[in-house]
Amino acid sequence: MVLSGPVREVARAKVNLALHIVGRRADGYHLLDSLVVFPSIGDRIDASPRPDGRFALTVTGPFAGALTAGPDNLVLKAAQALGAVCSATEPPCGADIALDKCLPVASGIGGGSA
Repeated sequence: MVLSGPVREVARAKVNLALHIVGRRADGYHLLDSLVVFPSIGDRIDASPRPDGRFALTVTGPFAGALTAGPDNLVLKAAQALGAVCSATEPPCGADIALDKCLPVASGIGGGSA
């Protein structure tokens, strides 16, 4: 899968209307029953093809100061995981990625997981 041109997506916030822990999985994570809504606010992600197969990330926006664009960033980790899956493509899969961080970090509204 190679980007043929620029892509823009909104990673919408997630608001839990109800959340119940109903058990625990063998790996230690909780089993959940939840009811969620996705409001129109969210972080914005722009990606443009990069022909050298590498991924570069810039972070802007009102909550950018709480994040780095380094190897621990979830957006960059996800892009690199995708790159590893499609590493056999010609030209190689790579992208310049811009994250406009509009949701507060660690606020529990799903910005990182989106």
